Amino acid sequence: MKVRCISLITGGAWLLFTLPALHAQAYRAPRGADGHADLSGIWQPLNTANWDLADHSPQAGPMWQTGAIGAEPAGQSVVEGGAIPYLPAALEEKKNNFASRRTNDPEAKCYMPGIPRANYMPYPFQIVQSPRGILFVYEYASANRLINMGKPVEPVSDTWMGTSNGHWEGDTLVIDVTGSNGLAWLDRAGDFASERLHVVERFSRTDRDHLQYEATIEDPSVFSRPWKISMPLYRRVEKDAQLLEFKCVEFAEELLYGQYKKK
Repeated sequence: MKVRCISLITGGAWLLFTLPALHAQAYRAPRGADGHADLSGIWQPLNTANWDLADHSPQAGPMWQTGAIGAEPAGQSVVEGGAIPYLPAALEEKKNNFASRRTNDPEAKCYMPGIPRANYMPYPFQIVQSPRGILFVYEYASANRLINMGKPVEPVSDTWMGTSNGHWEGDTLVIDVTGSNGLAWLDRAGDFASERLHVVERFSRTDRDHLQYEATIEDPSVFSRPWKISMPLYRRVEKDAQLLEFKCVEFAEELLYGQYKKK
C-alpha cells in the first residue's frame, strides 16, 4: 500500500509539472485574415518596467508634494541577466537622467514614447492586423506605428517611434526597429539609448489572453553588448474594451512653456 501511495504521488507530481508544458505546446493561435497567428486585441502589461526595467525598491517620487501618490512601487527586473550592460560614460549619463527625471523625462513632456517603451507603459495599446499590414495604436499620447510587412525599407529620417519592418517566424511576429531619434528614454529611471538604437521585437500568442513580448536591444554607443527584456502582455477582456484618449500635451504646457510667460 505504501509503494502504491508513493507511486500515486509521483504520478500526480509529474502531471502537475507536465500539464502546463503540454498546454503550451498544444495551443495554436487563431488565424487572422492574413493566415498568420491573430494577435489582434487590446493588450496591457502588468509590471513596473516603465518605472525601472531593473530590480528596484520602493522610493519617493521626484516631487515630495505628491506624497505617496507619486511614489515608485517596488518591481522585479524584466532584463535578462538582471542588469543593463552600460558603457562607463553612458552609465554616468543614465545617473544624470535619473537626477533630472522630473523635468527631463520625455514622458513628462508628453513626447512620443519610442520603442520598446511604448509597449510597457501603464496604458493599453491595440494591435490591428490585416493582410496589408499590422497597426499598433497606443493610448499614451495617441502614439502609433505601422509595421511594414513587405520588402524591408530603410528609415527616411530618424523619428521618435522609428521605422518598423516585420516578418513572421512561425506564429511569432518579429519586428526590426531602426531609425530612432535617440531622444526617447527606456523608463522613468533614466535608462536611455542613442540614435544608433536597434531593437528586435518578438510577439508570440501563448494562449487566448496572453502575448509573450521580447525585445533585444543593441546600441554600441551606449551598451557593451546587446541585451534583452521579456514580459507577458495581458488582453483586456472587459465588455466593450476600447482605447480611450490620453492626449497629454495640454498637461505638459506649463512644464514646457511656463518659463516663457510674461511676468
